Amino acid sequence: MAALLQLNDQDNVRIALQKMPAGSEVEGLRILDEIPSGHKVAIKQIEKDAVVIKYGQVIGFASEPIGPGQHVHSHNVMIHTFEREHDFGSRALGTDFVEKPATFEGFHREDCRVGTRNYVGILTSVNCSATVAKAIAAAFSDEMVRTEFPNVDGVVAFTHSTGCGQNIDGQGLAMLRRVISGYAVHPNIGGALILGLGCEVNQVPALLENQGLSHSNRLKTGTIQESGGTRKTIERGIGMVKELLQEANQFERKTAKAEHLSLSLQCGGSDGYSVITANPSLGAAADLLVRHGGSAVLSETPEVYGAEHLLTSRAVRPEVGEKLLERIRWWEEYTALNGGEMNNNPSPGNKAGGLTTILEKSLGAVAKGGTSDMVAVYEYAERQTTRGFAFMDSPGYDPVSVTGQVASGCNLVCFTTGRGSVYGCKPAPSLKLATNTPMFQRMEEDMDINCGLIVDGQSTVQDLGEKIFNRLLEVASGSPTKSESLGFGDNEFLPWQIGAVM
Repeated sequence: MAALLQLNDQDNVRIALQKMPAGSEVEGLRILDEIPSGHKVAIKQIEKDAVVIKYGQVIGFASEPIGPGQHVHSHNVMIHTFEREHDFGSRALGTDFVEKPATFEGFHREDCRVGTRNYVGILTSVNCSATVAKAIAAAFSDEMVRTEFPNVDGVVAFTHSTGCGQNIDGQGLAMLRRVISGYAVHPNIGGALILGLGCEVNQVPALLENQGLSHSNRLKTGTIQESGGTRKTIERGIGMVKELLQEANQFERKTAKAEHLSLSLQCGGSDGYSVITANPSLGAAADLLVRHGGSAVLSETPEVYGAEHLLTSRAVRPEVGEKLLERIRWWEEYTALNGGEMNNNPSPGNKAGGLTTILEKSLGAVAKGGTSDMVAVYEYAERQTTRGFAFMDSPGYDPVSVTGQVASGCNLVCFTTGRGSVYGCKPAPSLKLATNTPMFQRMEEDMDINCGLIVDGQSTVQDLGEKIFNRLLEVASGSPTKSESLGFGDNEFLPWQIGAVM
């Protein structure tokens, strides 16, 4: 097995597939500095201010001369603004749909969408009703629900920290309402209770009207002030949830085509192996899902910064590509307004894993999106309106991003990680993909699939893409993920908070 990996013939760096001590000689290259596993080593002279190239793309500029065999990382690589060409549609080649789409066993809803899980959700209009919502949910243990309502996966309280002190016409309240509405009518939610305090900015009746929701056997509402206080609201809420459980339990799993699957594409705790193993493998699985008629949604706008040209070239129409660029410009202004900068994104964990700049991180992150045409760009938590590969605007913070994707309609999550994220989600099950074998072996109870087999020479991107796709069909049909078995998902609901709190 090779010890160094060059991803593109144009690259002037290679990736170390194992730790390399200073003074050693590897594949004809004299190693001058210690190179941690997953990090970059120069394979030719790179002069000061010259481009550092990986994946055949610019990932930064040398801040000092870098000789062959030297470690290439934060200490000698910088980033600054440079021009990139954004063409629209040059790589949009259409979709080669399969003749016989795959199927799964899911919950068919009245709006023709299909769920992969069947939860009853308690949603809060404001933080002031969070404790009461949790108390209502606590009355329904998973064991009790499974025994009395075998078709229901559980009762979950989706609480948050906002809903008041907001501009009633502001972007923050609009986002929150889209999230609450998206969860209330989500295909993985068999019944929902929206609970408010009563005097908040995010009034429950206004929320329903704004989002086009109406009361039904599967959607109930209430407020603490209207019900007469905490104890009475808990009692009333328990009664309403029992009714919702009875409604949700009437749904049984039935065969559905894979076109009803919408996959959230996520990464967290990325490392130098992400672009070699898990991310392109997930991209291959996403392409397969699209070929079977389904959808895959990439997000985390700050983490595609610098690689957006790879997405705009896949846009099916110029206005789709332009909408992504508009979101990029918005983020540049937004981060500057708050004293940040888009080119300073990699986390300490990313850097420890070998990622140096946002350009490098973004080029790897985009690999999760495969190669399919980009059919749409959505606002945060905006409901999906077309099938295929799409982009949804969101922060790079994983739980905030996934919350928006689920609200938009994603009923599955696939999450790649190199450092070892333990993220889990309700109501959409989350499948976690390890980028490297050592981490997979350390955290096997949390990881679902080991994509490090690619580096180990035991598998390929295409083979793992097929494995991920087939595992997604099993998960969609009810097979639990590792995070579900560990009980994750009750605390990961995190709507994007934006705008002044007054």
